[in-house]
Amino acid sequence: MSSPDFEPLVRQIHDSPNRMVISLSGGGGETISELLSVPGASRTLLEAVVPYSQQALCRWLAGRPDQFCSARTARAMAMAGFLRACEYESPEGYPLAGVGATASLATDRRKRGAHRIHLAVQTVSRTIVQSLRLTKDRRTRPQEESIVSGLILNLIAEVCGINERVPLELFPEETIEREEKTAPSDWCDLLLGKTEVILQGEPAPVPTPARALFSGAFNPIHVGHEKMAAVASEALGSRVDYEISILNVDKPPLDYIEIGKRIDQFAAGQRIWLSRAPTFLEKARLFPGVTFVVGIDTLRRIAAPRYYRGSEGACAEAIEEIAGRGCRFLVFGRSIGGSFIRLSDLDLPRSLASVCIEIPESQFRQDVSSTEIRRQQLMNEAHSL
Repeated sequence: MSSPDFEPLVRQIHDSPNRMVISLSGGGGETISELLSVPGASRTLLEAVVPYSQQALCRWLAGRPDQFCSARTARAMAMAGFLRACEYESPEGYPLAGVGATASLATDRRKRGAHRIHLAVQTVSRTIVQSLRLTKDRRTRPQEESIVSGLILNLIAEVCGINERVPLELFPEETIEREEKTAPSDWCDLLLGKTEVILQGEPAPVPTPARALFSGAFNPIHVGHEKMAAVASEALGSRVDYEISILNVDKPPLDYIEIGKRIDQFAAGQRIWLSRAPTFLEKARLFPGVTFVVGIDTLRRIAAPRYYRGSEGACAEAIEEIAGRGCRFLVFGRSIGGSFIRLSDLDLPRSLASVCIEIPESQFRQDVSSTEIRRQQLMNEAHSL
């Protein structure tokens, strides 16, 4: 296999107004070298990081991913890069991008899984991710690295509006898989912090406020969530809206592909709020007077000082403010560690207990969790490699 000439494409990238932060793990390091070896790199590259170890990647992502080499992790890396780019430049001044790639390539020992590369780009308005499974034992490590660099530079060129591409010498069975999501303007405003909350699925120009709100990641939504919402609606005598925060206390924000996937799970006409409120204190400020539909595990976290940086005072103040804003909690029990935990089993601060209403086990018990569903999905994916 011949080595491609990346220089002409890199020159065009440097001539574009785009600026970016790149993060690479497991492979693709030559991409940085190619960008730096052509004059003009300072016009393109704001920062390049190589979080190669698992600990380094966890630090870059501010949390541990479900898988270290996956399309979702590449998207999270790109989002982390985009946010870093926004720290250096204004997205209104330059077209900014975060580029992330995670790879598992040939090494000095035989790997059980597939050789593969996942790469993503995050901009103000788009999320793009590509994946390629390489045929094992057909290339040397340098040859695989060349393929990875070509993929990354081609994707960067696309985002920069450049038509030229570096040809990739792929085998017939090797196919690049791709997902892309272009965001509506209100999603972009939410990501940039220009607005704090938006509503999906509401045709009226001025949305009616939520009376009951089921907040969660819904990754994925399952029958337990749906039954909780139905029971809550009957108990409260009102519609239950859903709310998803695109921000997370210990992870990068949701990208546009992920937001789209979460929303697409819901039935047509269901009201889904997207917010920048990862904590219930922030949610209470956005939705005063609402009744939050929560599981017992969520209520435990609301009452735990460790989620307030270990401060009992901050925890107490947050609960007082939530209650003071007229919010209540409709609480569903859950099986935890083999035991079904009810509201009465918890030792809660009086200020929190006074605004809680319990749904008895006789009305609801559904021992299923999104975490377990994701774990099973990851096991199935691992077996398919």
